[in-house]
Order: sequence, then C-alpha cells, then structure tokens
Amino acid sequence: KQPVTEKYFYEFRVLGKGGFGEVCAIQVKNTGKMYACKKLDKKRLKKKGGEKMALLEKEILEKVNSPFIVTLAYAYESKSHLCLVMSLMNGGDLKYHIYNVGKRGLEINRVIYYSAQITCGILHLHSIKIVYR
Repeated sequence: KQPVTEKYFYEFRVLGKGGFGEVCAIQVKNTGKMYACKKLDKKRLKKKGGEKMALLEKEILEKVNSPFIVTLAYAYESKSHLCLVMSLMNGGDLKYHIYNVGKRGLEINRVIYYSAQITCGILHLHSIKIVYR
C-alpha cells in the first residue's frame, strides 16, 4: 500500500466553502471514480484551534458505515492542506431543494422522507457511541 497524495487525483470545481477551507470535486486518475475532497487549510485550522476537530472528523468518518452518512475513501495531507476524500453526493443540499426545486418549500412527503434519512443516520452514529450536535 502506497501513501495517497494529491498526484493521484484530478481536481475539478469547488462545490462549497467553509470556515476551514473548501470542498471540491475530484477524480481518481487510474479508476475515473469521482469523490468530494474536503480541503482543510492548515494555517486556518491552527489559527482557529481546529486541529482536534479535524482529527475527530477523520476518526468518525473512518468508523461510520451507513448509506445515510458520507464515507471516507482516502485521507492525505499536502504542505498546506489536510484532505478528506469522501463519497460524492450529487443533487444539492436541503437548502437548495427548499428554495430552488419546484415551488418554495417542501411537500410533506419529502419532509417525511428526508427526516427518516436523517434519523437513520443519527441512529447509526448513536449505535457506535457518537453523538452529533
């Protein structure tokens, strides 16, 4: 097993931004498989005291095994970033669906469906002794 580096991936567009970095779409060069890469800026992590949080996130993602929670495929670091490579979830987040799909809001059947998925994900976390905020 060889260590994984950024050289193993093609990087595509930014999917989102957060307090410690950004998430971009990436593709494994030799397989063509697509993932989401959460790139955490080391300087920002250190400045804001987020090192423990980043390590905890990686440890939790390594433990989970549920269709309702993204899975960690790879983790690596560059000189400037810690990178968590996770399953790519296409289709947008809940806010996108509330405001941009159909008329504003959600129909009750979709609310029930999404609530059940969220509940299943949280129940899995609880089953492995992880409490989500």
